[in-house]
Amino acid sequence: MFTGIVTDIGRVLQTEQQGDLRARIGTGYDVSGIDIGASIACDGVCLTVVALGSAPQNWFEVQISAETVSKTNIGRNAWPDGKRLNLERALRVGDELGGHIVSGHIDGLAEVVAVRPEGGSVRVTFRAPEALAKFIASKGSVALNGTSLTVNEVDGCEFGVNFIPHTQAVTTWGDVAVGDHVNLEIDTMARYVARLREWD
Repeated sequence: MFTGIVTDIGRVLQTEQQGDLRARIGTGYDVSGIDIGASIACDGVCLTVVALGSAPQNWFEVQISAETVSKTNIGRNAWPDGKRLNLERALRVGDELGGHIVSGHIDGLAEVVAVRPEGGSVRVTFRAPEALAKFIASKGSVALNGTSLTVNEVDGCEFGVNFIPHTQAVTTWGDVAVGDHVNLEIDTMARYVARLREWD
C-alpha cells in the first residue's frame, strides 16, 4: 500500500530480459534499510525488490512480469536506460497519509494531450481509456506515474491536472510532454462506489 507521495527520483540503470524483465534502478534511498522482498512503487507500479547494492551508487533490482509490462507504460519502451522514475516505499503503520490510498496496481494508460503554463504552474490535460474515464471525477483523486494528484476538471475522457512548481521539482513531472503515456490508477473508493451502484 502506498500514498502517492513521491519520496525519491530513481533512474533506470539497466534492464535485461531473464524470462521476466529485470531492471536495476539507481536510488537515493539507504539500501541497507531495504529488505529483499520489499515493495517499492516505481512510476506507480508496485514491484518487489530482488537484489540490492551500493556500488558505484545505491541501487535495487526488481523483476517485472510480462503481465505487468503489458498493462503499464513499460510495454511502450518507457523505461530506457537513464529514464527517471518516481519512487515511493511501501506505507508503514504510523506513517502520515499525505496523499490517498494507492495500491500500485495500474488500471491502464493515460495519454498526455496538452501541456500549457498557467502562472507558475503547468496545466496538463490527459486522455483516459473510455472504460476508466467514468471513475475520474472533478476534485477527486487519481494516481499518475505513482503521484497522488487532484483532478481539476473532466470533459468526457479528458481530464486536467495542475502541477505546482514543488511537484514538478520533486517528481518527474517537470519532464512531461505531449504524447507521453503514463501509468493510471483510479481511486479505490471511486471503483467501489461504481460497483455498488451496479447493484442498485
